[in-house]
Amino acid sequence: MKEKGKEKGNLIRFDWAMKRLLRNKANYKILEGFLSELLKQNIKIKHFLESESNPKHVNDKTNRADILAENSKGELILIEVQNNHEIDYFHRMVFGTSKLVTDYLEKGQDYKNIKKIYAIHIVYFDLGQGADFIYYGTTNFEGIYKHDQLVLSKRQKLKFGLETPAEIFPEYYVIKVNQFDDNAKNTLDQWVYYLKNNIVEGDFNAQGLDNVREKLNIEKMPSEKRQRYYDYLEELRSNKSQIFTAQDEGFSAGVEHGMEQGMEKGMEKGMEKGMEKGIAQGIEQGIEQGIEQGMEKGIAQGQQEEKIAIAKSLLLTGIDIKTITKVTGLSIDEILKLKKK
Repeated sequence: MKEKGKEKGNLIRFDWAMKRLLRNKANYKILEGFLSELLKQNIKIKHFLESESNPKHVNDKTNRADILAENSKGELILIEVQNNHEIDYFHRMVFGTSKLVTDYLEKGQDYKNIKKIYAIHIVYFDLGQGADFIYYGTTNFEGIYKHDQLVLSKRQKLKFGLETPAEIFPEYYVIKVNQFDDNAKNTLDQWVYYLKNNIVEGDFNAQGLDNVREKLNIEKMPSEKRQRYYDYLEELRSNKSQIFTAQDEGFSAGVEHGMEQGMEKGMEKGMEKGMEKGIAQGIEQGIEQGIEQGMEKGIAQGQQEEKIAIAKSLLLTGIDIKTITKVTGLSIDEILKLKKK
C-alpha cells in the first residue's frame, strides 16, 4: 500500500490528458475505469470518434476539452471538461447531444438506429444551483392525472431489447468538481478527488486509478511534453485571471451604469408621479372647494330669495318700508324696487 498523499503534485490534469494522452489505446483503461465507476457498468471503449466539437487538433488555448468515444455496445459517450463559467452551458449540453443524434443517424436509416448517448460534463465552476456535486438526468414520462410511468409495450421490449423509454434518450451526468468536499466515501468519489486535486491517494482502489498513477505521472513524461504541460497550466491560470478581471470590471461598470440609469429614471418617474399626484390632488381639492363654494352660494341665494318673499308679503299688508327693512335685512332701495314691481 502506498503512503497516503504520496502522489501529490505529480499527476497530470484530466482535461490535458484527454486532449493528448487518453486517445492512445494503451491508455484506454483510464477512461474505461472512470466510466465504469460513474455509469455503474463495465465499460469497454471500442474506439474514439471525431465530431464538430471534438476536433483532432485541439487548440491549447481553449478552456474546454472533450472526447467522443463509442463503447463495445455501439453507444456514444461524450466527455466534456469545462474550466470557465458559461451561463448558457445547459443549453449547450442539449445542443451537443442533439447534434450527435443527427450526426450518427445515416440518411434513410430508421429511427430505431439512433445511438444511445451518455453525456458526461465535468465542470470546474458553479453550474446552476444545487448542494450536490454529481447530478444525473434522463427522460421519463409521468401521467399528469394518474401519476403512473409511461413504459414500453411487451412488443417494443422484445423488438428493441429495452425495458424503459429512458434507455432510448440521452443520459446526462454533471460533476461539479469544485463542490466536492474532498471526503472520498466510495470509489466514484475517489475519481472526483483526483479530478479536483490531481492526486491519487495511496489507499484509492477505484477502477482506472492505478493506470492514472502509472500513465499520468508528470515525472515520467519526456521533458518537452512536461514543459508543454506546465505552459498549459500557466495559460489556464492566465485565462481564468483574465476572465475574472473582465467579469469584475463588467460587473463594476454595470453597477455604475445601472446606478446612473436608475437615478435618471428615478427622477423622471418621480417627476411624472409627482405631476400625476399633483394633478389628482388638484382635481380632488377643486371638487371639494367647488362643492363647498356651491353650497355656500346656494345657501346665500336661498336666504336672499326668502327675504324677498317675506318683504313682498309685508308690502301687500301695507306695513311701512322701514319696518320691512328691519325685519328682512334688505335695503330701502331693494324694497322700493320690489314695491314698484
